[in-house]
Amino acid sequence: MGKVIAVCRSDARGTKKENVGKGFFKANHGMSGDAHAGDWHRQVSLLSFEKVEEFRARGANVADGAFGENLLVEGIDFKTLPIGTKLKCSEVELEVTQIGKKCHSNCEIFTMVGDCIMPREGIFARVINEGEIKVGDNLYIVEE
Repeated sequence: MGKVIAVCRSDARGTKKENVGKGFFKANHGMSGDAHAGDWHRQVSLLSFEKVEEFRARGANVADGAFGENLLVEGIDFKTLPIGTKLKCSEVELEVTQIGKKCHSNCEIFTMVGDCIMPREGIFARVINEGEIKVGDNLYIVEE
């Protein structure tokens, strides 16, 4: 089980997101109001809080959402989950669709912090069942 530390969104792709505390995750779309939402396989991005903390320990002063993640979660090492893994948070159900991604060349995140851990540590998912996710909610790996 993991705990949601931040729920983040941005108005434009390739930019850092800001923690807004909660969000509505629409089925087959993603987080309402987020630039990455849409009918595709990378509707929601997730990153392990522990990986961000390791990055901060190296001297980087980065805020929640700096790597473009929608959900920052403590207690789950996302990169170890296979594609197809289902995650549940409140009534929201997500399905892992991609592990990591190639970083945009000279994206705002890389320019700001000199590195981007999302390509190595982040995952992407699509929204199967919609609802609200807020900071403090528990996120579970669904065992089938």
